[in-house]
Amino acid sequence: KQHSRTQHLAQYITMTSVPYPTFINQAPVDADSGRSALSAVGKCRIFPEKYGSDDFQAIIAKNKEQALVNVDVEDKEQKDVNKKLRKKYMKEGVAMAKKFLADTLLLDVSIVDVEIFVEAKDLLETDGCVAACLLDAGCHAIVTDGSDIAALDAAKVPRERLVAHFYCPFALVLSSSETSEESMVTIASAAALASVISVEVSGSDSVSVDAVTQILHFQMDKQKDLNFQIVVQLNPIDCACQDDSELASTIGTMLKTCKDGHGTLTLVDPSASQLGLSYAACMKTDRADGLYTTVVCTRSGEALGLVYSSKESIVAALECGRGVYYSRSRNGLWRKGDTSGHYQTLHRLDVDCDGDALRFTVTQKGENVAAFCHLNTLTCWGEPRGIRHLEATLKDRLKSAPEGSYTKRLFDDEELLRDKLVEEAQELSEATGKDHVAEELADVLYFAMARAVKAGVSIDDAVEELDRRTRKVTRRKGDSKAFRIAAGDAILGKPPC
Repeated sequence: KQHSRTQHLAQYITMTSVPYPTFINQAPVDADSGRSALSAVGKCRIFPEKYGSDDFQAIIAKNKEQALVNVDVEDKEQKDVNKKLRKKYMKEGVAMAKKFLADTLLLDVSIVDVEIFVEAKDLLETDGCVAACLLDAGCHAIVTDGSDIAALDAAKVPRERLVAHFYCPFALVLSSSETSEESMVTIASAAALASVISVEVSGSDSVSVDAVTQILHFQMDKQKDLNFQIVVQLNPIDCACQDDSELASTIGTMLKTCKDGHGTLTLVDPSASQLGLSYAACMKTDRADGLYTTVVCTRSGEALGLVYSSKESIVAALECGRGVYYSRSRNGLWRKGDTSGHYQTLHRLDVDCDGDALRFTVTQKGENVAAFCHLNTLTCWGEPRGIRHLEATLKDRLKSAPEGSYTKRLFDDEELLRDKLVEEAQELSEATGKDHVAEELADVLYFAMARAVKAGVSIDDAVEELDRRTRKVTRRKGDSKAFRIAAGDAILGKPPC
């Protein structure tokens, strides 16, 4: 049972507590204001009613339509009709939500954990459909009013995908030395349905290091029974700090008291400087120059190289959405690609378990070749191996294949490539023994990668799609499709069953 609890909380525990942004009055991405990639700290919270309101209300309306379709009717024919209609509305709602997240908010939900606020009344009026819709579209968690237990229950999503949010007055209760029995009942009721308790802090009476620390540590004594995490939502304006450096020091002081990642802060509408400096303040370094060791990786986790980051370079990376580091030889910021053209799109920052190293997840770019290393290779450890090497070889063959290249033949003959994919997939399905399965899998990977490269699809594109699918809460039965089986049999020359 304890292992199960640990698994459920694993997605919230990063060992080192770092702040993340909440967007209420500002858009998540605003390059003109120097806020291109604030969500790249790995997580963000969205209050969608403040911007893109019409688009979001259209999503709510579609889910209300879905909820009104009654599938519990006795007439079988009508029941089938209603099921199809409900499914149609569900797909339309998810498509609208995906577009809203990607096109309106400009968020990559496949790699950033997006928490989105939904009004309690909308959860109730859609019978929870909107919660499943937004999670299926890629959101990480639904945030709603923690005092409305009926709405939390109506969400009908896994507990680890729900955040119970409490407004300012409740912060005063949790920051006091004594918590009333009534408040404990409220927390327990919410924690039974949501694995995260979020508390909004605002006003000079509640925003102090001691008060916020008290709230962050509230769950430390109670977690054994109630099993939840605490997130404090804090507006930097309310901290009354002289500058961003003082704010960062204050945030670092608060979060460094949170052991093993228990408890964190989300900053409302922060600047890149406020968020980046606060993020760095939660880390540690034993280097005399104050730099942080930084591993740069691809979307699939392959290490491209080892660099160093400073507080200023972290801020600069969040400002422009690119890989920006600190150059020890130049004694200044190193905006990767400014001179070589091999720039990087920044997807995500992560702090390691000890809080003394960074990981930048990026997509490496380049005009002729995507190279991180000055030797014009993808990584600083030479040419890649395995499936990444296969991808590079196929890309090269697509541009200039030697005479008699089989790969070139596959690129030129769509029917042959299709037939080989079906043929090798069948052989893999019938393979026996570890070595045989590995051999057939290698064949399938070769032909599948040939199909992908021809279509301009990369390994990282596939990883992005796989990561996006992990967000879904609505699952299909996954039965085989008779017409696909028949088409495959026709290609393989099998007689119909």
